[in-house]
Amino acid sequence: MSDDPALLSAEAMLEAFARRRLSPMDVLQAVTERVARLNPHINAFACMNPEAARQARDSAARWRAGRPIGPLDGVPTTIKDLVDVAGFPTRRGSRTTDPTPVQDDAPMVVGLKAAGAVILGKTTTTEFGWKTPGDNPLNGITRNPWNGDYTTGGSSSGAGAAGAAGFGPLHIGTDAGGSVRIPAAWCGLVGLKPSYGRIPQWPSSAFASVSCAGPMTRTVRDAALMFSAMARFDARDPFCLPDDPRDWRDGIETGVAGLSVAVMGRPGFDAPVDADGIAAVEQAARILSDAGAIVEQAEPDLPDTSLVFSRLWGASLARLAHAMPPEKRAQLDPGILEVAGKLAGMTAIEFMDAEAMRAAAGHAMAAFHQRYDLILCPTVPNGPSLADAATTDPVRALMTEWAPWTFTFNVTRQPAIAMPLGFRADGMPNSVQIAAAQYRDDLVFRAARVLEKERPIPFADPA
Repeated sequence: MSDDPALLSAEAMLEAFARRRLSPMDVLQAVTERVARLNPHINAFACMNPEAARQARDSAARWRAGRPIGPLDGVPTTIKDLVDVAGFPTRRGSRTTDPTPVQDDAPMVVGLKAAGAVILGKTTTTEFGWKTPGDNPLNGITRNPWNGDYTTGGSSSGAGAAGAAGFGPLHIGTDAGGSVRIPAAWCGLVGLKPSYGRIPQWPSSAFASVSCAGPMTRTVRDAALMFSAMARFDARDPFCLPDDPRDWRDGIETGVAGLSVAVMGRPGFDAPVDADGIAAVEQAARILSDAGAIVEQAEPDLPDTSLVFSRLWGASLARLAHAMPPEKRAQLDPGILEVAGKLAGMTAIEFMDAEAMRAAAGHAMAAFHQRYDLILCPTVPNGPSLADAATTDPVRALMTEWAPWTFTFNVTRQPAIAMPLGFRADGMPNSVQIAAAQYRDDLVFRAARVLEKERPIPFADPA
């Protein structure tokens, strides 16, 4: 582990604060020095928070008094620019959005601030979170700290870059079809898409029926710690779950002995995966089996989830585009208009048929989880594309290059976590995905922790 305070886990930072070995100001200085040195090439931030130093000073004073206000007091944290932070505009990576600062924090930001987190800034996103390559018309290209020639993935592109580059330990991403898990996979991070409703959503996104927010971190325990602050009831979201004020690290070291794990090779359709992805799943299966899990190949009886998600994706982007006046619509990423044009021409019956299939997929997974506690599968079909590459044929890319292994779990609304597992043949991070039944977020943390202890998560060296 590096001596750089910026590269400490959140848990290690908090222990250092409690023992007075470091202060929140020491950590913030180390993080901001890394940002100044590395971010001009990586481009992880949409904007920085000028109040971060004041927040860190206030936290340092509380630690000196022995009165931290919460379990994240003084820990640097970033927020994706699809999420409202009071005093900042929410630009969503788009030239079409209002630059006026918003007045209220989103629910998850309320939770992080109440826990004492220091808000470092807002991170980049693809425009309205619509795609996987990590660029947008407003902020440009975000690059992967492991190799700047490659994309981070998206849509939580800046969160992935910030986490891998050591710009603090905690990062909010959002995920409607893989937007936490794909950049986590390509940037070597832990990325959780929780059960739908576990983290309140307000204001709602363009993909409200499937979208979740989740932590992106460098350790599993940090993900659970951050999740504990984010997953709290908020009255502004009538669809969120009742309050469960727990520490999600509780029981995380229990392991997987006796749990049943299905290695899934088909998420409702023939999803591609390369040799590196297959090798990672095979290795994870061995680790879980050696830890006492009962691992076997099995397939849930799913409908074609690619049809379900493509219709939802197309209808959402068409609604987004057609709600804008023509002069603003012309400023959108052309890919949004391409997808809207290709996928929006469905009848009401076809759209409702997709909704019925979505419910059928959820029921199929619920039945499958009566037999299997966990599902193991790839996170991504391949490694990241070049950061400067143009986005071509996004409808095809969604199913073959971006999200064929992730969006099924948005359709079924169950928790799924991307977990780093060694490296690909080209030296970029490799990853696997673990899912559990809806509301069993605790199980994906337990299984991910088993993998982490066997194969510790490596650090990028952006220098």
